[in-house]
Amino acid sequence: MPKFALGQLGDIEIKQLKIFKAVVDCGGFSAAETELNISRPTISNHIAALEGRLNITLCKRGRAGFFLTPEGKVVFDQTAQLLTRLEQFRNTINNLGDHPAGKLRIALSDTFSTDPRFKLPEIFHQFYQQAPEVELQVEVEHMKLMEKMVLNNELDLAIIPYHRKLEGLNYIHLFTDDNYVYCGKAHPLFNAAKEEVNEQVINEFKLVHAGLKPHEEIYHQLAMMNLAATSYHYESRVAMLLSGCFISFLPEEVAKPYVKKGQLKAIAQKAKHFRLGCAVITKKSSQPNRARDLFLEAIKTIHKETENSAPY
Repeated sequence: MPKFALGQLGDIEIKQLKIFKAVVDCGGFSAAETELNISRPTISNHIAALEGRLNITLCKRGRAGFFLTPEGKVVFDQTAQLLTRLEQFRNTINNLGDHPAGKLRIALSDTFSTDPRFKLPEIFHQFYQQAPEVELQVEVEHMKLMEKMVLNNELDLAIIPYHRKLEGLNYIHLFTDDNYVYCGKAHPLFNAAKEEVNEQVINEFKLVHAGLKPHEEIYHQLAMMNLAATSYHYESRVAMLLSGCFISFLPEEVAKPYVKKGQLKAIAQKAKHFRLGCAVITKKSSQPNRARDLFLEAIKTIHKETENSAPY
C-alpha cells in the first residue's frame, strides 16, 4: 500500500492544488488552458508534480477521456474546502480594520443592477468613498442559489425579490413591486375587450412562471393557472411573452418599457395581482466584515427616505 505523507503546505503546493481544482472544474486539461491561461504541457507538469508530492495518482487522461481516481476525488473535495477556507480567512482578516482591503462578494437578481429604484450607482459611490481598497465582485445569480451562497459564506450579501423568509438570514426591505399578468402583441388576449378578460379566461392560457416555490400570496394567484413553462430571469420571460405564445406575471417596472412601445399589455389587473418586495439578505451568524457593514450602511443611507413597510 502506498505511503501518503504530505507534510507542510507551501505556496507551490497551494498553486498546484488550485491548478488541479481548475482542471477538474473545467473537465480536463484542454478546457483548463483557457481558464488558467497557461499551456497544456505546463498544466500537466504541475499535476504530475502534485501527484509526486502526494504519492497519489489523481486523475486519468487519454482516449477514454478525463476522470478522477477514487483518491483524486478525495483530494479534490479537500482542496475545494481548503481553498474556500483560505479565501474566507484572507477576506475576514482584510476586513477587520477601519479601512478594509479585501473582497466584497455581492450578487443581484436580474434587472436590479439597472433598476433606478435600487440606486446602485449611488450606493457604489458612497461605499467607495469609505472603502476605496476593497475589490468588489458583483454577479447576477439565480435567487435560490444566492440564498444558499449567503448561508454557505460564498457571498457576503445578495439583493433578491423576496419570496420566502429563511431563519438564518437577515432582511433589509428596499422597495416593492406591483406584479400583473402581461401578454404580448401577438397573443389572442392583447386586443380582447376588458370585459372579456376575466380570471377564468386567463387560466386557460399558457403561463410562464419563475419556477420557484412561491410564498402564500403568489401561490394563491398561480393555483388555478396553466403553468406551462418556467423561466427565472425576466429578460427571457419577456422574450417568451413577445412570442405571443404565453402570458406571465411581471413587475410593473420591468414591463413598463415594453408597454410604452405597445409590445406588452397588462390584463385583468383586478383579478390577478400581487406585491413582491426587494430585499438585501445577509447571514445572521457571519464573521465580522467591515466592508460588508460599510456597504449595508451605504444602502441604508441611500434608501432612508424610501418605503419602510414591507409587503410581507
